[in-house]
Amino acid sequence: MKLFFCLAREMIRVPLLACGRGLARRLTSSFSSQSDLPPNLLLPSNLVDPARLKRPPPPPDCSHPLLRKCDAIIPRHLTPVHMWVETLERQDSEPLGLAELHPDVFAVPPRLDVLHQVERWQRNYKRISHASTKVRSEVRGGGRKPWKQKKSGRARHGSIRSPIWRGGGVSHGPRGPTSYYYMLPMKVRVLGLKVALSSKMAQDYLHIVDSLNIPSPDSQYLLDLIRHKHWGESVLLVDIGDEFPENILQATANLKTVNIIPAIGLNVHSILKHEALVLTLQTLKFLEDKLLWHDQRYNPLYPFKLPYSDFP
Repeated sequence: MKLFFCLAREMIRVPLLACGRGLARRLTSSFSSQSDLPPNLLLPSNLVDPARLKRPPPPPDCSHPLLRKCDAIIPRHLTPVHMWVETLERQDSEPLGLAELHPDVFAVPPRLDVLHQVERWQRNYKRISHASTKVRSEVRGGGRKPWKQKKSGRARHGSIRSPIWRGGGVSHGPRGPTSYYYMLPMKVRVLGLKVALSSKMAQDYLHIVDSLNIPSPDSQYLLDLIRHKHWGESVLLVDIGDEFPENILQATANLKTVNIIPAIGLNVHSILKHEALVLTLQTLKFLEDKLLWHDQRYNPLYPFKLPYSDFP
């Protein structure tokens, strides 16, 4: 009997020790100095420009002025994200101040599966395949029997446009135009945009500027500015509204790696296609209002109908 109780005690103590070691390992890893960024979002060392890492993120006791404060309500368990605000009017690397970003838009957990779903949907929902083949009734010729049914020593055939003949019709071929349209749920599309923005910010490829005003319409000035700020090989500029400054339009007219897009048209494919993403201060408020509104728009207390009266 004593032997039985001793074995039972040992069997209970071993899982407790294993659980305790695992808990301690998780606690020590959570408070370690390593980055919390998942390894699948870390760029290889040979692809990271060392000059990009010279400026550290804003410290908590930064003396720079806060140029933009987040107006949306931030949950208690989350903290706002601070980023530098730069300018395009001069090439010096001194920031103008700080901008406060909402963590539910720019610091969401990475979901590569959602990014893949949204990217695949963007590529396919407008796709129309015009591939088309002719069946045996549409192919020219083949109206008579090539030879009689019996006593010829050859296989029996009824038409030279049969699918087994060369030059005949195609069986089970494409009959275009074929549409590949389908629609993802709005929640998935919104989450994909949040993950794309958060991924760019985690990789230090998200930049904030006060406006898109530049002093010269010369394309070389914009290229030198991007090279001086170490923004990468391709840049996507985003601003609110349909009308952009004339200088920035002329400067980017002949550039294939620098593009401009309005904030209403920002999408996952355009974000992933470019290396760096540049947002203005007005674009931050626009994106936060639109994306955070989708987190609360499905309310079972009210009937589902369009248009939404509370759309920002």
